[in-house]
Amino acid sequence: MIDYNHTVVVFLLLSLGIFKLGSCTENQSQINYVTVKRIQSEREALVSFKNGVNDTPGKLSSWVGEDYCQWKGVECDYKSGHVIKLNLSNPAGRCRHYDYNYEGRVTETGRCPHCNTPPKRCCFYSMRSSLDGDVKASLSGDENASFSGKISPYLGNLSSLRYLNLEGHYDLSTKNLDWVSSLSSLEYLYMGKVKINHTKGDWLHAINMLPSLQELSLCSCQLEHLPSSLTFLNFSSLEVLDLSYNSFNTSIPQWLFNLTSLTKLDLTFSNQGGKILDSFGRLGNLQYLYLGGNRFYGSIPASIGNLSSLNELDLSYNQMNGTIPESFGQLSELANLYLLENSWDGVITEAQLMNLTSLEEFMLTTNKNQPLVFNVTHNWFSPFTLKSLHLESCIIGPKFPSWLQVQSELTHVTLKNVGIIGIIPEDWFFMISPQLTHLDLSNNQIKGNLLHQLVFPNVTKLFLQSNLLSGPIPSNINDLMPNLQYLDLSDNHLYGKIPLSISKIKYLNILVLRKNNLSGELPYHWNESQIDLRVVDVSYNNLCGKIPSSMGFLGNLSILVLSNNNLSGEIPSSLQNCSLVSIDFGGNKLSGNLPSWLESDIFMLRLRSNLFSGIIPRKWCNLYKLGILDLAQNNLSGHIPDCLNNFTAMVDYNNSGYKSVENYTEKAHIVTKGREYEYDRILQFVTCIDLSGNSLTGGIPINITSLTRLGTLNLSMNHLTGNIPKNIENLRWLETLDLSNNSLSGPIPESMSSLTSLAHLNLSFNNLTGRIPSGNQLQTLNDVTIYKGNPSLCGSPLLTKCPGDETSDGPTIIRVDDKQGGDDYERIWFYASIGIGFVVGFWSVCGTLLLKKSWRHCYFHFCDDIKDRIALLIALKVVHLKRKFGLEKN
Repeated sequence: MIDYNHTVVVFLLLSLGIFKLGSCTENQSQINYVTVKRIQSEREALVSFKNGVNDTPGKLSSWVGEDYCQWKGVECDYKSGHVIKLNLSNPAGRCRHYDYNYEGRVTETGRCPHCNTPPKRCCFYSMRSSLDGDVKASLSGDENASFSGKISPYLGNLSSLRYLNLEGHYDLSTKNLDWVSSLSSLEYLYMGKVKINHTKGDWLHAINMLPSLQELSLCSCQLEHLPSSLTFLNFSSLEVLDLSYNSFNTSIPQWLFNLTSLTKLDLTFSNQGGKILDSFGRLGNLQYLYLGGNRFYGSIPASIGNLSSLNELDLSYNQMNGTIPESFGQLSELANLYLLENSWDGVITEAQLMNLTSLEEFMLTTNKNQPLVFNVTHNWFSPFTLKSLHLESCIIGPKFPSWLQVQSELTHVTLKNVGIIGIIPEDWFFMISPQLTHLDLSNNQIKGNLLHQLVFPNVTKLFLQSNLLSGPIPSNINDLMPNLQYLDLSDNHLYGKIPLSISKIKYLNILVLRKNNLSGELPYHWNESQIDLRVVDVSYNNLCGKIPSSMGFLGNLSILVLSNNNLSGEIPSSLQNCSLVSIDFGGNKLSGNLPSWLESDIFMLRLRSNLFSGIIPRKWCNLYKLGILDLAQNNLSGHIPDCLNNFTAMVDYNNSGYKSVENYTEKAHIVTKGREYEYDRILQFVTCIDLSGNSLTGGIPINITSLTRLGTLNLSMNHLTGNIPKNIENLRWLETLDLSNNSLSGPIPESMSSLTSLAHLNLSFNNLTGRIPSGNQLQTLNDVTIYKGNPSLCGSPLLTKCPGDETSDGPTIIRVDDKQGGDDYERIWFYASIGIGFVVGFWSVCGTLLLKKSWRHCYFHFCDDIKDRIALLIALKVVHLKRKFGLEKN
């Protein structure tokens, strides 16, 4: 009985299981049918995208088969089968952050590889003018991982998509964003660097159809229109908005201030202008506000104090010319404040700083003549603990402020041109020395000796130039600062020798000791371990001895400035192992022949005022990047090479070998316009050939006139012969031409009057003949000394008259046909105008009388009337005279 019951129970359970299994199978079949139908349409949308782009990096190689939820970058909701996430970003080119390098520029830090001016969030090709070289080549990572082609509008069929990221594909474009408006569930949209072709504001109207949108990034999408109004605001839940690196050329639209959920707003380098409005105070949830690199002006609005959650604010590189409001003191959450490169004025007191308890990074520079002044009481205690401080061209002095002396966690300090006078407290140096990595106290009046006892184990950058520091450089500087990369002690009163240990600083990149009182010889133990050393500038000191041949071990040395010392001997040939682009050895006692081993990358070669002899090497014809050649005041002989036209950098600036070096501004003294000028920031644009004060012979090479960008040509005080090149007018940018004190002959070319940029000319003491040309720029160069010492020259401004000129003292009437040098066309037009005037005058009167009868009768009637009146007057006059003299007959 028990077995029977068990059998029945088992049978019933199995029957029930089979029924349920059949029911489940039928339901599952129905579910699969619905899912497959939806999957097919979305799969086709993805395939359409793949077919529309050039996938050279092969990122879509996994996009095969039917199960697209397994494709790379695709994420599905497996309950519904819909695509909910599509992430195909290019990490090598996507929007990224940047850091300031505490000179007011941008550093790479692995994130912003090619910006030279600070934006805040992205570095893109739309700022092409600020880049050096091809943008794509400058991107970090694998630049070849970028798609090209067009985005298929069928992506709009992914109706459940919540996340779409196509950022960083600089060769990807879309006809418009109409297809985006179909993605009604979209919450995150990142399309930075994708080219969006649009008609005015249609891109915004498409975005406005996304009610769930929380984050939007259209950074550097070549957008040009930002509508000022919207009929309704549908994406009011937006939290992150990035429109940086576009060219809107507008002011901030009012609808933006209705996005009260915004936590991050980035309009960096978006060509915005106008005043920063009080309406920003309505965005109370903002944590990050980036408005740098635009055209905003005026003061910061007082409503900024309403942004109680603000963590980071960037207003750098604008035209702000007002004050910083007291309401700044309410931003208790503010950690990073960037106010670089504006024209701030007014006064900062405790009120603007009193509640900035979270402040860690503070950067402010002003370029106004009346600088911003920090006016806080001497014993004021700051509420913040800074890690980075950059203040430039504002006033915090004259004494080193007490509120800075308690900042114990500083790692980066720039106090440049802030009016500090006197000595910096040693206690402050001791307090910050363990963690300090960057110190810039340049352009002040800081006194005292360089501190020998301080140890800066982590300092990489030390800038103390343009102060009143004295004493020797510490002999153990390599032990005090073993990680030093940038050292600039120029323009001080340092004395003693350059310590040998300076050549043991392994990571040294830039060494600048210019304009001090240093003596002795250059360190002679340079070695291959200093592979990073790129700049050595020890000019304007009292150094003696020879240039060490060991400097040839510095393979990456590109700028070597040893000018204005007492160095002697020859230039060591070992320097050819360096990567020199700028050599300035002027003002020494160097001798021997000119180095023929120079490579084509040289931009500046300045060897003036030395004892060099021999000829100018013909191998220098290969220096096509040369922009400045200064060999003046040596003992050179021989001819000027006839291949100077190979200096193509003096024709096309793009061929220049000049390469700027971060944290170093090269300076050079160039003789031009009759005086010596110091060039620094514009040195790269200077073009000059100065061979004066030698014993060069032969003629002026004709092909020198092909250097159309040449600014200064000085060949004076040599033994040059021959004529001045006739086609000298090709040097259209020439500002200085000095050919004086030679033996040049022949006439001054008429074409010289076409040199419209010429500001300084000297042709004195030659054997030039003939009339001095006139007209255009030469009219303004009327100094007699320009032509002095050429006895066969004549004409203005000299008193010597040319043959055929009038010599009488009375006024001279010059007829048109006697005008010297007159133009034939002028005479033709003169006589033609007389004839035309006569014909027009004659026939305008006579022709009218001939053709119009009534006028003719009127005219002759008038003549008869006049004739009768005259006859009557004569008769009456005769009668009057006869009566007067009694001649009338009775």
